[in-house]
Amino acid sequence: MSSHRATALFVAALVCTTSLSSSGLRAQTTVTSERPASFTLDNGLQVVVIPDHRTPVVTQMIWYKLGSADETPGKSGLAHFLEHLMFKGTEKHPVGEFSQTVLRVGGNENASTSVDYTNYYQRVPREQLGVMMEFEADRMTGLILKDENVLPERDVVLEEYNMRVANSPDARLTEQIMAALYLNHPYGRPVIGWHQEIEKLDREDALAFYKRFYAPNNAILVVAGDVDVNDIRPLVEKNFGPIPAQHAIPEKRIRPQEPMPAAPRTVTLSDPRVEQPGLRRYYLVPAAATAATGESPALDVLAQLMGGGANSYLYRALVTDRGLAISADAGYDGTALDPSQFSILVTPKPGVEFAPIEEAIDKVIADLAQNTARAEDLERVKTQLIAEAIYAQDNQAALARWYGGALTTGLSIDDIRSWPDRIRAVTAEQVRDAAAKWLDKKRSVTGYLIKDTAPKHKEKRS
Repeated sequence: MSSHRATALFVAALVCTTSLSSSGLRAQTTVTSERPASFTLDNGLQVVVIPDHRTPVVTQMIWYKLGSADETPGKSGLAHFLEHLMFKGTEKHPVGEFSQTVLRVGGNENASTSVDYTNYYQRVPREQLGVMMEFEADRMTGLILKDENVLPERDVVLEEYNMRVANSPDARLTEQIMAALYLNHPYGRPVIGWHQEIEKLDREDALAFYKRFYAPNNAILVVAGDVDVNDIRPLVEKNFGPIPAQHAIPEKRIRPQEPMPAAPRTVTLSDPRVEQPGLRRYYLVPAAATAATGESPALDVLAQLMGGGANSYLYRALVTDRGLAISADAGYDGTALDPSQFSILVTPKPGVEFAPIEEAIDKVIADLAQNTARAEDLERVKTQLIAEAIYAQDNQAALARWYGGALTTGLSIDDIRSWPDRIRAVTAEQVRDAAAKWLDKKRSVTGYLIKDTAPKHKEKRS
């Protein structure tokens, strides 16, 4: 089980969802996979069925519209903690039975938490889907938590925090950048939580959160694989249909929003364990769900132009031409309900200061904001993005993640399928305007990772 932001969850398969926008363009010839079927039960559960008949295997994923940004202030890490506890059994199926059954039939399973959702999946032989669905429906409302299970699992989460964050200077820098980027929005809280708040989470916190948010009308069930919607519908109705809706859950999640950014911010993390200094800059930018028409795909094309490989503008400026850096990347994470991030990551060459690197970054951005990109560069990166979207359709689990991640962050099936065509439609002027509007330094936090070389003070012996 893991806690990641959306970018870490989907890797290359979700390059498609990172810049879906809400315009209504229809997919033409780019999306080669069969169109998913979708229906909604009377209790509000949305079901998406993605046919993939190449192998007799099926992937079941249930996505809850609940992430770390939906936690009660002061109880950070609760969504991720509950994700761990969802494996602790029900009255009908004691702890371990679900996981042991998945293993016994030759399948695999996992779960993850992000700022906007929590998901659980199993990949099993086709004939085992009914069993998996019964288990998943049972734990939607049947979870039983006892202190003898809850408290040791809290220790597991604390150890995960130590491994992934406390002992990783790189992760700690990201944590600090996010906290500085979001002055008011809960995206500034780490998904795994703040250590001192994780320590206080208990059984009552987890149960209250579970009863508040785990319900069919707050979930999307995605089934991908060697299945047909006519067979799936009665199976879903049998297992999930009897579960009542939780009417207290609002249809739309409303969170505190960011004020207009007024000043650039910087964060410096110094740690003796740093082997390689690094520079990161995050900009506050609209996500697919919050962007104006055309802005989100323009940001994705801009990210690919700036940091998508050895021909990108940042790589050429910092690595190839001036020899200032070992690597230079850029990315745009559009899969979010609320404003997200455009990131620049640079690893300097040994001995190179940050100042000339920032100067080169600023020059690349200024050029992009003032001048349109060359036609051949624009076509090259659009081709790369569309090709990755097509390749992602070859992976059953990636398709399920693609749809689940997008649908839980406010997008539609049509938005997902028409994404490549919106990428194709991005103009050089839209890319220029996106750079000028959104890569304004006032909207940014720049983080510096440096090695702490200060000598340790030894205690004097008496």
